Amino acid sequence: MRVWHGLDQVSAEDPGFGPTVVTIGNFDGVHRGHQEVLAHARARAAELGGLPVVAMTFDPHPMRVLRPDHAPLMLSDPEQRAELLGKAGADAVLILPFTTEVSHWSPEEFIERTLVNALHAKAIVVGENFRFGHKAAGHVDTLVQAGAQYGFQVEGLSLAGDQQPWSSTYVRQKLADGDVEAAAEALGRPLRVTGVVVEGDKRGRELGYPTANIPADPGAAVPQDGVYAGWLTVLTPAPGAPAYPDPLPAAISVGTNPTFDGLDRRVESYVLDRDDLELYGAKVAIDFVARLRGTQIRFDSIDELLVQMKADVDGARRTLDAD
Repeated sequence: MRVWHGLDQVSAEDPGFGPTVVTIGNFDGVHRGHQEVLAHARARAAELGGLPVVAMTFDPHPMRVLRPDHAPLMLSDPEQRAELLGKAGADAVLILPFTTEVSHWSPEEFIERTLVNALHAKAIVVGENFRFGHKAAGHVDTLVQAGAQYGFQVEGLSLAGDQQPWSSTYVRQKLADGDVEAAAEALGRPLRVTGVVVEGDKRGRELGYPTANIPADPGAAVPQDGVYAGWLTVLTPAPGAPAYPDPLPAAISVGTNPTFDGLDRRVESYVLDRDDLELYGAKVAIDFVARLRGTQIRFDSIDELLVQMKADVDGARRTLDAD
């Protein structure tokens, strides 16, 4: 799959690229509604003779440029988003840098620059509420009118699920509630948080439960503080360390470690029954399966903490064995 970081890369890498079927959106998290849009785009591409499908998205999120104080916590970074879009059916992903200049493009200028001149679109598939251009003045009807001029078809889709519209906002709310299972239902997979393992206080190792610590990215959507069952996957081994190719079962703590007066929010993962892993400096992915208990507790003694940690590990083992 091709990934382009800007319109200039499309023309430089593939001067004659096109025609295409294009789908456009923030695609944060690439949830089930987004996957449905990609499926429709693939079907339309097949009807048009097997055209390639291009998913166009934006980085940073437009709200981070237009109203930074209201920018949402992100469910995926650009690299994750491109990978997920490829799995959902995109042949290429165009990540358009969203700048103040781009925000001032009129809907007509946006269409000409991206859909017509760069991607040579023959069909556009978007969510029915898709808005674009300066002050979000463009909508599906704007695309339909432009399609009559430039010769492309337009389809606006509802992103409705069984009970409510699938949306990134819905997923964020479920994560804020600690309901990782509902979030996974909307995403079509467990929420994944990635990061590089850093050295922590090493208290877990001293207590018999060594953890892989990832600082919580303040701009990323992370589940509410608590303890969860999930999987740790090593994406890139630490320098000189062995590879661990398989997902590893883990008990995961999200929070600040109040028993030891912690201040920094982090994601700590204890891989069940393993104390031999070399993970400092490794890039890992944490997939959240189920919540075991809510907000972190401050314990009055180490013995109380150890009893709870054992209960958490046992709960994680039961949950993952049944998963």
